Amino acid sequence: MEKLLLEDCCEILDSMRVPITSSDRVEGPYPYYGANGIQDHVADYIFDDELVLLAEDGGNFGSKERPIAYRVSGKCWVNNHAHVLKPKEGLDVDYLCYSLMFYNVGGMVNGATRQKLTQAAMRQMLIPKRTMEEQKYIVDLLVKVVAVKEKRQQELTELDNLIKARFVELFGDININDKGWDIEPLGNLCTIVRGGSPRPIEQFLGGDVPWIKIGDATDGDNIYLNSTKEHIIQEGVKKSRLVKAGSLIFANCGVSLGFARIITFDGCIHDGWLAMEDIDERLDKVFLLQTLNQMTEHFRAIAPAGTQPNLNTAIMKAYRQVLPPLELQKEFIAFAKQVDKSKVV
Repeated sequence: MEKLLLEDCCEILDSMRVPITSSDRVEGPYPYYGANGIQDHVADYIFDDELVLLAEDGGNFGSKERPIAYRVSGKCWVNNHAHVLKPKEGLDVDYLCYSLMFYNVGGMVNGATRQKLTQAAMRQMLIPKRTMEEQKYIVDLLVKVVAVKEKRQQELTELDNLIKARFVELFGDININDKGWDIEPLGNLCTIVRGGSPRPIEQFLGGDVPWIKIGDATDGDNIYLNSTKEHIIQEGVKKSRLVKAGSLIFANCGVSLGFARIITFDGCIHDGWLAMEDIDERLDKVFLLQTLNQMTEHFRAIAPAGTQPNLNTAIMKAYRQVLPPLELQKEFIAFAKQVDKSKVV
């Protein structure tokens, strides 16, 4: 299929962007956009058109779930973290957006800690050339697919809420322990260790030891983690933390803070994870996982102040874990597993 260079089928309006520091923004009705969406609302606008914004830096590059491009319409302000694209005649704006949302920019972005899609690289991106009729057909089809996906996501959310409601029904509000369960510091109930990241990681990839990153656990099963995308060599293991199958791992920092998984294989965890091993027989590990997931907002609130919330081992060891009767824990786990079966279509 013939393809068009992005620079040939779009006007690139990056020169019109103006970043405003948060302290200089005047609140108003117009959306202020960045790499991944609305950042704020401001009192003025610099664009009033049908546009596509494509992340320049800080985007969701490489993600299969979160797009790197999105549509904007009407009056708005855009900062310098998103490229601004206006399709030329013959190119539908929604078709352009769908073509870019999950574009494989591997090899095009640069930067180790904060990847960047430069304008020079962006200009070389390719858009499949189709007639306007074909473009409209594809867009209409994708709109229907997105609607079905959103409906299914709503159903899954409702099932998750059902599990949360049953948890509260059985165990009460564990923030205040209103049912008076026995409580012990989590550090008395299990061994808690922090992961480690060999750096630069690129020098340690390509081995046979699973390398467990946050991204491996954000998709799929809500309880168990069964595989990883990457593996490291033995030299990397020495600079990381090897944990055994059956361990519970807990994301302890950043936007992912607060969710947990049980690993079904031996592997190394990076420094965004804590691992909980040798769990006391009075505490079912699936119940512990569900408890930690219920307490996400609490953990965010107690995390030390900083640019990213971060829970160290000392904080987690001091966390006071409720200990309902084991048979009640098992009852809840059976209920949660039954609800999870309803998620499979």
